Amino acid sequence: MQKKTSNVALLPVLFGFFIMGFVDLVGIATNYVKKDFSLTDSISNLLPMMLFLWFAILSVPTGLLMNKMGRKNTVLLSMFVSLLAMLLPFISYSFVAILVAFSLLGIGNTIIQVALNPLLSNVVSGDRLASSITFGQFVKAIAAFLGPIIAAYASLHYGSWKLIFPVYAIVTILSALWLFLTPIEKEKVSQSTTSFAGCFKLLQDKLILLLFIGIVFVVGIDVGLNTSIPKFLMEKCSISLEDASWGISLYFIARTVGSFVGALLLVKLSAKKFFMYSMVALIPLFIIMLFVSQLWMLFALIFIVGLLIANVFSIIFSVALKRLPERANEVSGLMVMGIAGGALMPMIMALISDASNQTFGFAVLLLAIIYLLFTSFKL
Repeated sequence: MQKKTSNVALLPVLFGFFIMGFVDLVGIATNYVKKDFSLTDSISNLLPMMLFLWFAILSVPTGLLMNKMGRKNTVLLSMFVSLLAMLLPFISYSFVAILVAFSLLGIGNTIIQVALNPLLSNVVSGDRLASSITFGQFVKAIAAFLGPIIAAYASLHYGSWKLIFPVYAIVTILSALWLFLTPIEKEKVSQSTTSFAGCFKLLQDKLILLLFIGIVFVVGIDVGLNTSIPKFLMEKCSISLEDASWGISLYFIARTVGSFVGALLLVKLSAKKFFMYSMVALIPLFIIMLFVSQLWMLFALIFIVGLLIANVFSIIFSVALKRLPERANEVSGLMVMGIAGGALMPMIMALISDASNQTFGFAVLLLAIIYLLFTSFKL
């Protein structure tokens, strides 16, 4: 009976990763908001900063909250906050409203990032957990590449990219109802006490520190690409925002394919070698991307970059958990804190872009990729 219940519960829990993927809406939204309100790069990139700073603030408190509320209720809370974030810009569209909405989205996404993987452990057995988490990232990637497509379609055919917000609001309601109505077996309660002091003390372990910075950089690369690809293509190829937005979708399609293929390859290949070879290939391709201006070549390079970066976050996260399995809760909270790196990289890129051009801003990501290569040698 328990196995049957777990199988029934698996689908709504996995679909929760789709709601988690709403975080990547910040990329295309940043570009449309910049256009709608005639903002500079540095001002428009307040959106990803408002979103990702909450990962630094709320990840550990969410772990404490989860011990009191339970994992399922914590995930439902995250969906409620995400729903508010989706409704606000559609009700009142101003720059201030957008900032508030993406702050709410950051809060909701922090909560679901911390709570959803532990909830998944309640509905799958230990030997299936790793593959289930990887498949969850595949579901998350689907939401990521659909966002720019829906926004561009709504803009071209209905005159408003903001229609993506009620669409995602309806999806959030359906996901929350599905999970709420699904019975889940008694949750496993952790006996360890998570605290800020306990998390930061783990950074005394040199590998944990290296991996934490790796999370900061890989999320920074992901969000940096997400927010900058359209601007980069518009500057390089002189195309419209709607056409340039396909670059983000192409990137996330590659991420989706890469996560699916990576889940299969990592069963047989060493995670260290997979990580290392990906970074070795990524560096020269990224350098080429900075210098070419043909649209078809840039699209091809963006796709390959998406393939190569797709599994880095999962590899770093899993290595960190294996490093100190007895402190898994604290390690998880610390690594989720590192997602706040998504706020830092786009802002640095924007400041450089405003002072020079998009290519120089894009080049910042190359330094982060070199660090990840260094990290791969240390695993």
